Amino acid sequence: METTPQYLTEIDVADITKLSLSTLRNDRFHGKGIPYIKIGRSVRYSLQDVTDFMEALKVQTEAK
Repeated sequence: METTPQYLTEIDVADITKLSLSTLRNDRFHGKGIPYIKIGRSVRYSLQDVTDFMEALKVQTEAK
């Protein structure tokens, strides 16, 4: 059974990632950062895209 994708506002994404709203907006302006959806003047981010973006930044360390 398919689940409906969850979409987040830029405020939600800023809270999750700890990036400022201005950083998210600047990244969108320059065509970089987290993929987003534009509906009129509203911006939404897929929860999966946010998760994928954060996972891509993960730094692997050696376990000792």
